[in-house]
Amino acid sequence: MDLGITDRVALVTGGDSGIGLATARLLLAEGARVVLTDQDADALNAAVADLGAAPDRLLPVVADLTSPGDVAALVERAGAAFGAPEILVHAAGVTGAQGLFHEIDDEGWARTIEVDLLAAVRVVRAVLGPMRAAGRGRIVLLASEDGVQPYVDELPYCAAKAGVLSLVKGLSKGYGPEGVLVNAVSPAFIATPMTDAMMDKRADERGTDRDEAIRSFLDEERPLMALKRRGEAAEVAAVIGFLVSERASFVNGSNYRVDAGSVATI
Repeated sequence: MDLGITDRVALVTGGDSGIGLATARLLLAEGARVVLTDQDADALNAAVADLGAAPDRLLPVVADLTSPGDVAALVERAGAAFGAPEILVHAAGVTGAQGLFHEIDDEGWARTIEVDLLAAVRVVRAVLGPMRAAGRGRIVLLASEDGVQPYVDELPYCAAKAGVLSLVKGLSKGYGPEGVLVNAVSPAFIATPMTDAMMDKRADERGTDRDEAIRSFLDEERPLMALKRRGEAAEVAAVIGFLVSERASFVNGSNYRVDAGSVATI
């Protein structure tokens, strides 16, 4: 399928691994020019080497999205190299503070919301002006099944992702009339470094290996995932690619679940 994004400038956050990296790979294959960002320089350089794209197609920029100055510099560098971003895929995020509600302090809440919600606010704010001026743009924010189906041991993450969904809906109403289409993608239990770490911790606690930790997690914590496996980052990237494309010209304010049926409601 021709996505109609040849030579479009795409900014992908959280691009050193997982969903961000898989999305960058897809967008490059579709002819986009990609600005890839993460805060870990070594991991970002490794991702660039893995992608193997020419410098005139792929620009890595190290940035901490909790820093307004870094976000401004990121968008400025993108503009100087390729032009203002016409596509934003915000995949950066962390699991954040975990534990039961009464065990998590203000610092844990604040850090999780800072990374998982306010970073999205900052990046969208930074790219929105040029998109509005151009009369077109595509924004996809990564939310989560947790945003609509909260889990008791990771409520800061759940609340932040619910905030992302609300942000997407509000942005879609405010800027859709100007040609800037905003949507969310909500994955569940995708094979990424973040869920690897979760499963390694579970394996350590149970005295087993990662494969068994995944099996028990699916049975005990995610029983409605009908496919009974972790998703692949490329499976999420495929949905993102559609949403940033010309094929999705009438899709705005939506939340696409890529979760194997994990969310119980319709």
